[in-house]
Amino acid sequence: MRAVLVEDFGPPSSLVVKDVPDLVPQAGEVLVEVAAASVNFPDILVVDGTYQNLPPRPFSPGKEVAGRVAAVGAGVERLVVGQRVFALVEHGGYAEQVVVPEELVVELPDEVDDVQAAAAGLVYATAHLGLRRRGRLLPGETVLVTGAGGGVGSAGVQLAKAWGARVIALAQDEAKGGLTRRQGADVVLTSTPTTLRDDVLAATDGRGVDLTLEMLGGDFLAQVLRATAWEGRVVVVGFASGGQLPIKPGHLLVKNIGVLGLQSSDYRDRDPGLTRETMAEVFGLLGSGAVDAAVDTVLPLEDAAQALQYVKDGRVKGKVVLTTRSAS
Repeated sequence: MRAVLVEDFGPPSSLVVKDVPDLVPQAGEVLVEVAAASVNFPDILVVDGTYQNLPPRPFSPGKEVAGRVAAVGAGVERLVVGQRVFALVEHGGYAEQVVVPEELVVELPDEVDDVQAAAAGLVYATAHLGLRRRGRLLPGETVLVTGAGGGVGSAGVQLAKAWGARVIALAQDEAKGGLTRRQGADVVLTSTPTTLRDDVLAATDGRGVDLTLEMLGGDFLAQVLRATAWEGRVVVVGFASGGQLPIKPGHLLVKNIGVLGLQSSDYRDRDPGLTRETMAEVFGLLGSGAVDAAVDTVLPLEDAAQALQYVKDGRVKGKVVLTTRSAS
């Protein structure tokens, strides 16, 4: 099989594509013939060796795939050969085959194709867990989504709208702002850290937001806290702006604000049943047309380095997906 490999840590251009031996599932495992694999920002950290969880080299990056079951190991009963599936993995997705524990494999409905499934997986799992599991979103609340127009941001805007929230989207620029408008955002901002608080308060008649799905960190997070309503919640998903400033306890105390962290892959490892339930709900919404996978670009597997650089440069609006020769 063909696989994209990290042999030496470095920039996306350091990736190599090689033929490697086919995989064989062991007991309790499923061999998935990969049709599509999604590209995510953490993949960049994996490739350059700065991610918190790194396997021995050489290995393939890639945290989510869609395809078909090619073989099953002993004891696998829920899945059968030929079945269309999706799987979240720690690494290994940038290849024509991946072996996955049965508990991490989700059946795909006919209404969702492989590219949509791969594009929706990790970002929708993250947004779903952030809004519902950690943020306890209620219908009618006002939600701020930072990093709107990116993968998790696009998913967050659409899920919050599907669940009855009023959504304020903070986008990097007008191009990404236009995408979030099409995805249903009620208010689109392109604020800087110095204007974000005032812009959010103006959009909420001075009240602030009930819940923020926060992906920027640094000065943006500081302003988000100041623009949060009484008993509001801030779910921290990342810090793409590069900064990790201390949180001032006074900002939390005066309005009883809750700040919560989210590392969505922990749910995959600690509660795979919850992860399957989450993804089944996501794919149901996707299949019904209630949400969209927001695919920006589809490239062949061999162009993984180009795909990662595109994401790294911040040019992507939505998701980038790699496809193999098995893609339909």
